[in-house]
Amino acid sequence: MIDIHSHILFNVDDGPGTIEQSIEMLETAANEGIRNIISTSHLYHPQYSVPAKVVKNQVKQLQNEMDQRGIPLSIHLGHEVRLNEKLVGLYESKEIYTLANSRYLLIELPSNTVPHYTKYIIRDLLSVGTTPIIAHPERNRGIAENPKRLESLIRDGAFAQITASSLAGHFGKKVQKLSLELVTNNLVHTYGSDAHNLSTRPFLFRKGLDYLEKQKELDSIQLFLENNRRVLLNQQLVQYEPRYEKKKWWKLF
Repeated sequence: MIDIHSHILFNVDDGPGTIEQSIEMLETAANEGIRNIISTSHLYHPQYSVPAKVVKNQVKQLQNEMDQRGIPLSIHLGHEVRLNEKLVGLYESKEIYTLANSRYLLIELPSNTVPHYTKYIIRDLLSVGTTPIIAHPERNRGIAENPKRLESLIRDGAFAQITASSLAGHFGKKVQKLSLELVTNNLVHTYGSDAHNLSTRPFLFRKGLDYLEKQKELDSIQLFLENNRRVLLNQQLVQYEPRYEKKKWWKLF
């Protein structure tokens, strides 16, 4: 399995504090059946911004540790980039890592809103050959209030990534319910752990998939795992027509 969203580098953002903690996280990922993991440290976040050089050096260091220990896990370069109006220029100046050097770029929206200029940045990224994947939309307040906002971004050409721990109920029942609604309305396309540590922000990779299985969302599981594979191989993602149904949402909050 492939995890396209993780914070595994040490002492750089709100992920693990030490190399030992990073290694423990990676061993846990391997034990969950993850064989490829993309390191997506924060970039241009209000509190954290990890330069590309730091990402490259730490990924190499941690990969060496995995190889020496015989742990069957490959680590790939990436960033989780906070949305900003200079994003395209920063991408063109090669200050940003896409996901595993693919055409896909993991974008983080502000927690409480979907800025009005988001659609323009999506279109500008697409114009330079880069496809944005919106990280954890189920935890964005603006999308929770009106999921039509996410549908609009998808119709503009973006994709979205659902988080394993959200589906597993780690962030509460409301986020879990919204996560399932996004899944059933074809508003998410990829799957990631967004793991930061092994205590408060663990992987829960299999637990999220187990929840989808209990909800009879077997096609969604297949879609997410296939699209994660396609991200790694830089192939076109599979996408179904979003079927937003307003009547489902008003009871959530």
